[in-house]
Formats: sequence, structure tokens, C-alpha cells
Amino acid sequence: MPFSLFPARLWLLPLLVFVLSAPLWLHVWEPGMFVFLNQLCLPVAAPVWTGLSLLGNGWGVLAVTAPLLRCAPRLMWAWVCAAPFAIVFARVGKAYLVSPRPAAEVDNAQMRIVGEVLHNVSMPSGHTTTAFAVASAIFFALTPRQRKRHGWILLLALGAGLSRIAVGAHWPGDVAVGISLGLLAGLLGNVLLASLPARCLDASHWSLRLLALLVLCAVYFLLTEELDFAENLPLQRLLAGVALLSVLAFAMRSARALKAS
Repeated sequence: MPFSLFPARLWLLPLLVFVLSAPLWLHVWEPGMFVFLNQLCLPVAAPVWTGLSLLGNGWGVLAVTAPLLRCAPRLMWAWVCAAPFAIVFARVGKAYLVSPRPAAEVDNAQMRIVGEVLHNVSMPSGHTTTAFAVASAIFFALTPRQRKRHGWILLLALGAGLSRIAVGAHWPGDVAVGISLGLLAGLLGNVLLASLPARCLDASHWSLRLLALLVLCAVYFLLTEELDFAENLPLQRLLAGVALLSVLAFAMRSARALKAS
């Protein structure tokens, strides 16, 4: 059975995070917890937080993970399979939950706000959901031994979630629910990954070439658009370069694979 891919305790992890964070998303500890964490992040420069927030942006994620096209296509597919679940979870939550953002309820003089001042559609944090869907999908696609060495992947996602508080965009409860939904999306993505034909991992297969085209789209948007924050523009150019080099490396491998076949 597909859902037996992971032990039951892993499937309970998203629920555990959701239940344990109840005082946050029920706003029992708000707005005090938000103000405390937002101020705690003040010593760290804003570009650090905006850069971490880029890990929750779809175009940013495509660029960051672009090297996987060449060196680990299975891991690339893992998060791509998780992405639809993350999108549905975040969109449905935002559509049906009327939740004001911190800037609508907290004196703006008491908090740091980076970028646009947002007031509505707070629950859940879409960036956190995306970051954890991507990170957990890749993490759970690794072997148990490999996971012991790559826990930093989940720490990066946690940094992306914390960044949403640091820039004044989300309550801690929004982030906690985003973590829960992202973990669930990552697990479901691996179930979907298990059903993919093995040929999808072949560098000459059309599906991987389609993913390469998506990465090129990410390069375009990274170079022509301001993704969430003006502070991210230098990082966007750097990531665009990484993504472009990754696509070129993949294209060379794909060409060799086609020639060999």
C-alpha cells in the first residue's frame, strides 16, 4: 500500500505539530508571542530574513533546487510531487479562514515590517507551507541513513517560517499551521513519487526536460521581477545564475543520454 511507505509515527507528525501549536493558532498567546519573536529577530539584518523567505516562493524554490535536475532528479521530483498538495492546502485555508495579519492588530511602531504592509488573508502562511513541503519532501525521499546527515534541510525551512514573523507578515500560529500542512504535503508527495515510472528519472525523458523549462521560467522571473522584497534582488540574480548553469549542465547530460540511446 502506498501509505505504508512511511511508519505511522511519521504520518502522525503533522497532526502532532498542529495539536501542540494550538495555543498559537487559537491566539491564546497572541499578540505577545508575535511581538516577542519579531523583536527577537531585530538584530539580524532584514536581507537575511527576506532571503530565507524566498525559500517559500515558487520561483525561488525552482532556482534553489535546480542543481537537483542534474545530480539527483528523484529529489527534484519529490518536491514537485508535493507542490500541488501544498498549493491546495494554502489556497483553501486562505479562502475559507478570515484571519487578519499582525499589522492589522498590532501597533506598527512595536514591530518590524519589511516590504509591503499586509493586513488580510493570514492563515496559513503560504511561504511556510511551501518551504516545508519542499524540504520535507526532499528529506523523506532520502534513506534513513541519509536523513541523519541532512537535517539542515528542515532547519532551512524553519528559518523560512521564522522569517515570516521577522518581516511582520504572519502570526506564529500561521507559521505553525504552515509547518503542519507542509509536512503533510511532503509525505503525500513521496506517496505520489513512488507511483512515478522509473523512466521519469532518465535525463532524456520529456518530463525532466519540461522541469528544466520551468527552471528557465524561474530564471526569467528572478531577473525581471521583484519577488516579495526589494532586498532580494541581489540574491535573485545569484540564484538565476545558479539555475541557468544547472539547466546547461542538465542539457548536456540529456543530450548525451539521447545520443547514447
